[in-house]
Amino acid sequence: MSGLTGRGRKSETGRKAREEAELSALDARARSTGEAGDAAGARDQYAALVPLCGRAFGPEHPLTLTACAGLARWTGAAGDASGARDQYAALLPVRERILGAEHPDTLTTRASLAYYTGKAGDAAAARDQFAVLLPVDERVLGPVHRHTLAARYNLARWTGAAGDPAAARDQLVALVPLCERALDPEHTETVNSRKNLAFCAGEAGDAAGARDQYAALLPVDERILGPEHPETLRTRHNLAHWTGKAGDTAAAHDQLAQLVPVLERILGPEHPETRAARSQLADWTKRSARGHLFRLRSHRVD
Repeated sequence: MSGLTGRGRKSETGRKAREEAELSALDARARSTGEAGDAAGARDQYAALVPLCGRAFGPEHPLTLTACAGLARWTGAAGDASGARDQYAALLPVRERILGAEHPDTLTTRASLAYYTGKAGDAAAARDQFAVLLPVDERVLGPVHRHTLAARYNLARWTGAAGDPAAARDQLVALVPLCERALDPEHTETVNSRKNLAFCAGEAGDAAGARDQYAALLPVDERILGPEHPETLRTRHNLAHWTGKAGDTAAAHDQLAQLVPVLERILGPEHPETRAARSQLADWTKRSARGHLFRLRSHRVD
């Protein structure tokens, strides 16, 4: 006679329940580590958790798949875009088979795969993946669901990164009012969409439009984030950049002259954004000097 007795089955069920509770607690701890700002720590915890879940419950158990998704998420957040892309690529067919192609978790995995495909350097592939995903999100989740809005935003982002800023601008023109209605005019995702719209407008040839949009966004950042938040400083930097590109080199020079010492203090003198602003300041200083010399010569009386 083989098999477990009733008491043995109950004991085995209890052991499995305890094991699942312990692994779920490890999952929650790893997720909290990442959300507290330690992406590398969360990645390492999930890297240890995935094989534990696989041995205990099998590679396709929901707890194992959740741990795999956590590993991919925090691998990407820790800076390894290629690793995250590959992990999401391995997870996607499993979720499609178990949950279905249009389950929300499957759609989230597709979005993450597309995002990290772009971050890993293939903007055109990311654009194409989001272009296929967006109508599915609209049909399954609704046109103003936050995941649908995120897919629209990423489609525009990677369209611009793939070399078509005019198309990206037009996509963002359609997205911004949706974000304003569904979220709030000053919600982070709405403001980010407006910033990308400003950038794409400039890249598409409308430097004055980009300047004006960044000028409107700066007081929003200052009020919500504070005047010395890195994102506020980035908006100031973009405002100066497009001010200069729109032809006002003197104003661009003055804005950068005020910004550079703040960047040096907040981000450090060797931070890439500080160095870029300092280089631009030197460039606009030369251009302003040349313009001043030209005006003097133009008004000289011989």
